[in-house]
Amino acid sequence: MAVRIVAVDWSGKLHGAAEFIWLADVRDGKLVSLENGRSREQLIDAVTAISGREPHTIVGLDFAFSFPGWWCEQQGWRQVREVWAAMGTDGDRLLDVCAPPFWGRPDKRNDLPRGRRYRATELADAPGAKSVFQVGGAGAVGTGSVRGMKHLLTLAERGFDVWPFGPQGWPRAVEIYPRLLTGPVNKSSWRRRHEFLFDRFPGQPAALLERAAGSEDAFDAAASALVMAEYADQLSRLVPADAPPHAIEGRIWRPL
Repeated sequence: MAVRIVAVDWSGKLHGAAEFIWLADVRDGKLVSLENGRSREQLIDAVTAISGREPHTIVGLDFAFSFPGWWCEQQGWRQVREVWAAMGTDGDRLLDVCAPPFWGRPDKRNDLPRGRRYRATELADAPGAKSVFQVGGAGAVGTGSVRGMKHLLTLAERGFDVWPFGPQGWPRAVEIYPRLLTGPVNKSSWRRRHEFLFDRFPGQPAALLERAAGSEDAFDAAASALVMAEYADQLSRLVPADAPPHAIEGRIWRPL
């Protein structure tokens, strides 16, 4: 079964996010497009359109799909769709106020013990990943995640299997952590990005690899999509989680 792979480097910026949101599209193992310029809403429409033409599509999105289970329980959220709906109505307020357990704004400290900062998947699958509660500072993923979760509800309502929440089917969306897919590349260096892409993917279109080397965001989207394509069979066999913690917290996909 042929599977189309799309990977997205996301952005939670309030203004100008389209410049930083990149979509990489791989068909039959070949990188065929690498584009930015879409808002978050336009990006979700774009992947929906792709999956409408080719239902066997897997989309990788690089933001956290939920929160640690203890906080979901504290908020009264028993199903992940309740989490996503809450972020649609209250996410921006949470970011503005930045009350505990969130941190990262000026004068907002992190007082959480390590075991409560992270979901099980960060601890087990992606050591070094940032906490979804960190909404400011270098490498913070919280803002993008909070502003991304409501779009997972849109994808689910449009028929996507948002893994690992299910129901199992096609098309499918998975949470990715690009560093887990590329390994320890010095992404701030154009030379290192360029070397990685051309050494790791020598058969891919040179013009698109050059574009991918041009920025960290483009690099993450393209490299993630190409690695995902190498594991398309594994991605095709993913099944939903049926128990905590992943059934409410989600899970970062990683090659096995």
